[in-house]
Amino acid sequence: MMDYQKLLVVVDPTTEKQAALARAVELATENQAEITVFLSIFDFSYEMTSILSGQEREAMREGVVAQRKAWLADIVQPYAKDGVTIHLEVIWHNRPFESIIKYAIDGEFDVIVKGTHEHDKLKSVIFTPTDWHLMRKAPVPVLLVKEHDWPVAGKIVCAVNVSAEDEANESLNGKIISHAMKLAKQFDAQVHLVNGYPGTPVNLAIELPDFDAHTYSETIRLQHEERINYLANAYGISVDNCHVEEGLPEDVIPDLAAKLDAELVILGTIGRTGLSAALIGNTAEHVIDSINCDLLAIKPDGYKSPLEEL
Repeated sequence: MMDYQKLLVVVDPTTEKQAALARAVELATENQAEITVFLSIFDFSYEMTSILSGQEREAMREGVVAQRKAWLADIVQPYAKDGVTIHLEVIWHNRPFESIIKYAIDGEFDVIVKGTHEHDKLKSVIFTPTDWHLMRKAPVPVLLVKEHDWPVAGKIVCAVNVSAEDEANESLNGKIISHAMKLAKQFDAQVHLVNGYPGTPVNLAIELPDFDAHTYSETIRLQHEERINYLANAYGISVDNCHVEEGLPEDVIPDLAAKLDAELVILGTIGRTGLSAALIGNTAEHVIDSINCDLLAIKPDGYKSPLEEL
């Protein structure tokens, strides 16, 4: 699972430079993996041309698909490397995220790699609706790529949750760290763990005159430090690379990523069943909005995509 033997790369049809493909080639070179470069296209005008027969409309669609596949072949050429197999796939579909996820499921891909857009004035990453759908509904890890290199001795930040000790949470923490350790070994990177803990509840300090807010905060901090150090020791990570800060995770994680100049943040999304299976946790959503580096979003074991039932 963490070897990334089959990578599905979603290309951006609006640009010649493909950051996601470049990153996927790096990963594939390290893993002797194969890449499928994927493009989902749709033009409503072809569906609404009533003067054409169904057969003629189908021929037009096939012509457009062939043109885009030829464009893909040109785009891919500069990224081709010895030992890296690259396949091309163009699909006509009116919902790109759905076609991507279903193709990833049917093809048993290990990871979906997609580029992000940077807002020139804000200098922050803008996540598109397709990005959000992929993070919410794809059962495989989703790597969202920004245009920058992964330097040697770079830093990978794992957003872990040590406030809960249930089996599902511990399993997800382990999954996040395992992905980080694998990538760190391949790219000679450092793995850091980060966790945010809540501050003193204001109502307690107001309602209980004898309440010692400082002692309470210190107790919580020490508890989180003890748990994150235990987690680090279990995976051979230096305690110097453990970061516990007071504050909301959506503030603490992006701040640390910026401070370390991290190349990648790995976080888990909350798995649910039934109607809410398409959602990711509020913390993850807020963190994602604030991160300005590559992001790897991982689902818990047992997660089922709502699209698997379609």
